[in-house]
Amino acid sequence: MRVDEAVASRLRQKHVVLGVTGSIAAYKAVGLASALVQAGATVDVIMTEAATRMVQPLSFQAITHRPVHVDLFAPLAETEIGHVTLGQQADLLLVAPATANTLAKLALGLADNLLTTTALAARCPIVVAPAMETAMWHHAATQDHLATLRQRGVIVVEPEAGYLASGKSGAGRLADERRILATVARLFTPQDLAGRHIVVTAGGTREAIDPVRFISNASSGRMGYAVAEAAAQRGARVTLISTVRHLPAPFWVDVEPVESARQMRDAVLAAIPQADALLMAAAVADYRPADVAPQKRKKGSDEWVLRLVPNPDILEEVKATKPPGLVVVGWAAETHDLIENARSKLRRKDLDLIVANPVPQTFGSDRVQATLLFRDGTIVPLEPLSKVALANRILDIVAERLRHRR
Repeated sequence: MRVDEAVASRLRQKHVVLGVTGSIAAYKAVGLASALVQAGATVDVIMTEAATRMVQPLSFQAITHRPVHVDLFAPLAETEIGHVTLGQQADLLLVAPATANTLAKLALGLADNLLTTTALAARCPIVVAPAMETAMWHHAATQDHLATLRQRGVIVVEPEAGYLASGKSGAGRLADERRILATVARLFTPQDLAGRHIVVTAGGTREAIDPVRFISNASSGRMGYAVAEAAAQRGARVTLISTVRHLPAPFWVDVEPVESARQMRDAVLAAIPQADALLMAAAVADYRPADVAPQKRKKGSDEWVLRLVPNPDILEEVKATKPPGLVVVGWAAETHDLIENARSKLRRKDLDLIVANPVPQTFGSDRVQATLLFRDGTIVPLEPLSKVALANRILDIVAERLRHRR
């Protein structure tokens, strides 16, 4: 699995202790260890004896390039006590998969193996990702133990519903690797947008010609998705108004699907009264067909001339109705006169910030050559950045603006 850049940027140079217990899902922890290493983390693996019946320790050692720890009484060095050293050195203890048995031990404070004693000695955040049969997951004892752990600050990545080892379907599958990694990355992300509501738009709008054809543009929507994901990682409540269907929804983000510019306009105007910031990363069509055919038009020998009419200008309507204190960021995608056109849009739409991008280079690319223009006339050309890095640069500015406004 290719590790997401947003995750890698938060895990680089972190020391993660990965606890693996005797679930049938223990084999998935090998991929999780690999992803953590790819992200730049130092990974020490602790396996329970039951886990070694499921997966060989050598599998983890080959990936992490570090010894795997199983024996409670084996010192790390001549003068080091294993569970104390691992617990004190770690930036994070991640138990994945976590069996019902291990959850019970952690909740009760039992210390009968290297993993549970390390958990007691640890002073770092602890994340558990349970995996078990549905009946075990729903059992009152398991749920009580989880409640105890949550009260102590342990983060629980709940299992998913799906096909289980028993052949049945239900809740209990180990959470998707992407969700576990995103949860871990969030722990190392400053929560400077906690308590804020951020509205983001993404994708190119589609303007219908008939039931199967439409006018659109080359926007991939990745910029808006990067902004939404970064804002959620930083603690914000995020509403993503999107035309995109091919990208996975970011975790902890409410996605509101739309198609046309008019649908996006309605969604934006409905969302901003409760919002702290609006980031209009979508590529909104300026025009739409005046008439939409009720049925698919068949091919013929005659010309087909489309008459286009203007779409509503979303930012103009936001300007007229926005609540006090709303931070508004726009984008200017231009083929020529980039700075002049962006400056004009910034002024006309009464924006706090506009992100100027040259197109078509920006569309579909993972890296962006952007210039930031501010209300006070400041212009900041940026070095080529990934869309994830650019999203965080923009959100740094939004967070700073919000600190001064409310």
